[in-house]
Amino acid sequence: MSERSKEATNSVDIARDYYNSDDADGFYSTIWGGEDIHVGLYKDESEPIFDASRRTVERMASRLDGLDENARVLDIGAGYGGAARHLAGSRGCRVAALNLSEVENERNRSMNEEANLGHLIEVVDGSFEEVPFEDGSFDIVWSQDAILHSGEREKVIEEVGRVLKDGGEFVFTDPMQSDECPEDVLQPILDRIHLDTLGSPGFYREMASRFGMKELAFEDHTKHLATHYARVLEETEKREDKLSGVTSKEYIERMKAGLRHWVDGGREGHLVWGIFHFGS
Repeated sequence: MSERSKEATNSVDIARDYYNSDDADGFYSTIWGGEDIHVGLYKDESEPIFDASRRTVERMASRLDGLDENARVLDIGAGYGGAARHLAGSRGCRVAALNLSEVENERNRSMNEEANLGHLIEVVDGSFEEVPFEDGSFDIVWSQDAILHSGEREKVIEEVGRVLKDGGEFVFTDPMQSDECPEDVLQPILDRIHLDTLGSPGFYREMASRFGMKELAFEDHTKHLATHYARVLEETEKREDKLSGVTSKEYIERMKAGLRHWVDGGREGHLVWGIFHFGS
């Protein structure tokens, strides 16, 4: 196995172990309510995290013309499946929710059944670096703030291009470093997520073009990145007593430090976040 392959495999294992941990599951299910684990679009800096996070889902969905009961959607890095339930419930589409955390996937399946959406949503254990579906299987590929965790993002975008039908659409968000980001300034964030780099707008544009997709739009919502992580930090500090019952003290302290780094990176202009929309 090459060194690059070892690094990619290691990043998958690290992410799976992290999101399978009791600490992570307790934190995300408490702070986000076990629905959406991604950056929100905020009306104001005091808005509930859930409302802002759901607004991101709705905004992304509004970009997609073919999102109806005939569409087949793949959500890569689906987390607890909040987006999949919203899409299936509001548009009637069929969704495959691909995610590497078995713990999150079990919660996802239970919530799908509770919402009477299990017949529309297939939850799949797996990695988006090796998507377990045939070429041209999906009308839409969807992802929210997940691709950053990959040690082999080029392979992820290649897989997206492979499983999209001709004329299909790829819509995603991801915390990115700016194209002009100085070297080493994001090291505290990279250390936190156990990676060497973040993607950048230029990187995703290049990869999408390489694998047969054209850019339809990029909505730059970078200002919401720092707002979001500041809100998560605020809620973490406010609800620390409750969190201490489901996560370890060490985890909470590491999380608070990590959140501050994300806030700083966003406010200093080294990070970019928004909605990318590509067509195949």
